[in-house]
Amino acid sequence: MTKKEKIEKLIVRAQEAQKKAYVPYSGYSVGAAVLTSDGDIFDGCNIENASYTPTVCAERVAIFKAVSEDASSIDAIAVVAGEDMGFPCGVCRQVMREFASEGLEIIVAKNKDEYECYHLEDLLPHSFGPENLKGGEHV
Repeated sequence: MTKKEKIEKLIVRAQEAQKKAYVPYSGYSVGAAVLTSDGDIFDGCNIENASYTPTVCAERVAIFKAVSEDASSIDAIAVVAGEDMGFPCGVCRQVMREFASEGLEIIVAKNKDEYECYHLEDLLPHSFGPENLKGGEHV
């Protein structure tokens, strides 16, 4: 499978997940799909809550599903949001940092024909990670 085919597959999975979004307050549905280092794909959608704080972004849902299924790390993530290029929020970028393989590719897409690719370092420069803590590695 070519790199373009992998990107398109992730975008399509993110679009499918986006249809499941629970967004009665904002109406802004987001879907995400992550590709793990093991070659598995996990998807997620944003889920809102009336008190807002418990709302969870699609990116974190997909990442947490992968982590809960014992994925070693994440190589790529596609994010689809409405008619826009919906970039991950700061919290999602930090979660990506925690579970990403080196060179994590972030695909921000309107659809499988209109997308942009970034590396995590582009969107989260000078980041804070496990190596910044005492002991310098994951627990």
